[in-house]
Amino acid sequence: MAEDVVRHEELGQLQALANGIVEQVGLVVRGRREVAELAVVVLLAEGHLLLEDVPGVGKTTLAKALAAAVDCTLGRIQFTPDLMPSDLIGTHLYQAAKGEFAFVPGPVFANIVIADEINRASPKTQSALLQAMQEGQVTVDTSTYRLPRPFAVIATQNPIEMAGTYPLPEAQRDRFMARISVGYPSAEQEQAMLSDQETADPLDRVVPAATAGQINTAVQAVRRIHTAKAVKDYITRLAIATRAWPDLALGASPRASLHLLRAAKALAVLRGREFVVPDDVQKLLQPLWAHRLVLNQQARGAGRTAGQVLADVVTRVPVQ
Repeated sequence: MAEDVVRHEELGQLQALANGIVEQVGLVVRGRREVAELAVVVLLAEGHLLLEDVPGVGKTTLAKALAAAVDCTLGRIQFTPDLMPSDLIGTHLYQAAKGEFAFVPGPVFANIVIADEINRASPKTQSALLQAMQEGQVTVDTSTYRLPRPFAVIATQNPIEMAGTYPLPEAQRDRFMARISVGYPSAEQEQAMLSDQETADPLDRVVPAATAGQINTAVQAVRRIHTAKAVKDYITRLAIATRAWPDLALGASPRASLHLLRAAKALAVLRGREFVVPDDVQKLLQPLWAHRLVLNQQARGAGRTAGQVLADVVTRVPVQ
């Protein structure tokens, strides 16, 4: 049992690694440490991240900064209406010299995959990522290929420009551990950005704070962070409450509960704790669950949002 416990020395190393990545991302996303921390939480919780916000606020820049802060392979995919599934996952091509077919992997075969403007591709192409995001492997024809570890999809989309786009299906939204809105910077942050980027690209200052191997080790260690039965019960009660909530047509899935547990463990590491507390759960509830919930017609007509519903759920479901 002793080897299943994250000891103080190991916790210190994990926290230093996580904060190192946050600091490097913060060189690019200045003044928004919370956004950088949440991105690192998703990475250490072995999840995928959806960046959803208006144009020009730094969605792709945040994704590139996170990728640059880890010394690993990077795949970049610009989603367009004519993009095909084989353009993502690869295909078998005939090799005349050998007289046989050989698999040519697509850009999804990378540790971090940036899916830019993901909702501009057709549902058929979007669905090519479903197996990869859930199982860490892809099937081409009759052959299955494992993806490298770590494997994280960081997707961006614009929520206001809907012409020529295809909304993400619920099955795919549920595979994203968290959705982040970067938001507009404050006046001081925007002035600092103008000075920083007047003559140089801040991405050039980012240096890797971890290797792919270190991330893999950290992911396994994060899973061993202690979570009391009462905290797991709290997560379960929150999920069950959403499934019967009068404003919702679709509540949180069991996958959403598992994602919340894993992310809470990663957040505990960032906070220097060997255990999860209910505050970790509540802190992550909005970014991890709001994009998964589907409001019913009455709630939409009343102008309700998923965020408001989750705030009500937290109020009504007590910590025991």
